[in-house]
Amino acid sequence: MTLPLITPHEVRRDLIARREIALLDLREEDPFAKAHPLFASQLPLSRLEIEILDRVPRKATKIVLYDDAEGLVAPAAERLAALGYTNVHALQGGLAGWRAAGYELFQDVNSYSKAFGELVEARRHTPSLPAQEVKARIDAKADQVILDARRFEEYATMSIPGGISTPGAELVLRARELAPDPSTTIIVNCAGRTRSLIGAQSLVNAGLPNPVFALRNGTIGWTLAQQTLEHGQSRKFPSVGEQTLEEARARARDVAYRAGVRRVDAQGLADLAKDIDRTLYRFDVRTPDEYVAGHIPGFRSAPGGQLVQETDVFSPVRGGRIVLADDLGPRADMTASWLAQLGWEVYVLEDGFDGALERGTWTPSLPALPEVETISPRDLAQAIADEAVVVVDLAPSPVHRKGHVPGAWFAIRAQLDVAVTQVPPNKTIVLTSPDGALATLAAPELEALTDRPIRVLAGGTEAWIAAGRALETGLTRAANAPTDIYKRPYEGTDNAAEAMQAYLDWEFGLVDQLARDGTHGFYVI
Repeated sequence: MTLPLITPHEVRRDLIARREIALLDLREEDPFAKAHPLFASQLPLSRLEIEILDRVPRKATKIVLYDDAEGLVAPAAERLAALGYTNVHALQGGLAGWRAAGYELFQDVNSYSKAFGELVEARRHTPSLPAQEVKARIDAKADQVILDARRFEEYATMSIPGGISTPGAELVLRARELAPDPSTTIIVNCAGRTRSLIGAQSLVNAGLPNPVFALRNGTIGWTLAQQTLEHGQSRKFPSVGEQTLEEARARARDVAYRAGVRRVDAQGLADLAKDIDRTLYRFDVRTPDEYVAGHIPGFRSAPGGQLVQETDVFSPVRGGRIVLADDLGPRADMTASWLAQLGWEVYVLEDGFDGALERGTWTPSLPALPEVETISPRDLAQAIADEAVVVVDLAPSPVHRKGHVPGAWFAIRAQLDVAVTQVPPNKTIVLTSPDGALATLAAPELEALTDRPIRVLAGGTEAWIAAGRALETGLTRAANAPTDIYKRPYEGTDNAAEAMQAYLDWEFGLVDQLARDGTHGFYVI
């Protein structure tokens, strides 16, 4: 198919004018993290069909595809056309074309949210304390609480001694419950800088009377100061009393009002949904547990702190609309205040929890899957014992490391042409993925690359686990290099000091890079 081209200059014009556009990088996460335009969203060809319907829900959205000469754009365009997308373009020259036009390239992931956090600190002079001073305060048993603004899973991996898990959107709601004495110092931390800064500034913006500080450079700064982290902690924020809740509501609503956040009721939401010319995202910003217990139909779980941190992941269509839901109120108001400053048209839904609610986890939208030949977990176990098959696992590499079918090879769907040459020959290939959907999509592609019989594990690796079958851990058989994941210098416990310092140096330079780029449209209240 012939794909219309769009120049980097035209993309830039759309971004500055805030016209709807989804600039999609089709590469795997590691190469994406090395260089990309500010508002590019990484949506790899490998996972295109299982993510696109939720991330770009309006089929007439202007989509611009690019790669770095890997040949990913043409197959992506064909898949999007098959799914009904009607306004797809290719970036002229790809990533090299953007670079040749003299435009900025950013590193890492969630770059524009991180750059915004640095802009907030630069404009508001968000108060912070270095790791050494916080450690001295801990040793002196100072009157303080340390609130960890990351996801609970990140907090459990490593945390500041005594820290309490209080994800970003919960801070204004919970902080007064944790520090009712106005003289108690509140210290907010994350792994690096962004969520520490945004979290601390949230409390400052909300007018909490307590002294508030960000932990300067988060757990990275703590580690570089050669101080010890805790691991496996489970301290979580408490529930809130009625007085604390009402105070938090008033404070958060005032912040949202200053940021220009709008409010809609159920009828207003229905009116927004009728506008077929605008993309509409609906996010529930409460905790995942609350979402599972009962949520408004059509709303996706997006805890507020992570939504601000990973806006490019949740909502790739720059210029779209966002509606937030929260049964208590402060979490939606505070999240909306930050999204508005990030340049989004954002609304808070009022009284949305009065109607019928759905229970359970959020389920991604999937296209119709092709008909493929499958094999049951029981039959696969026998085939493995008979050495009659080779299993190829298309799970993300971290998931593969945690547990996979014994003997399985790790592979990346967009690189099956290479993978098929690396796995043992002359055997039936059985494809699997966590729930089997990705493996099912990949099976016809693999059939076109080889004469070997292809099967798909029915129900994927989840079915294998449900059948009581054992798993193997690690990544010892890689048919492709695990470039699907970028190793973040601020996650985990085995990062080199040089990598952590380099990451901090990069963050420090983001404000100047934003100024050179000139497309962001951010403001800071």
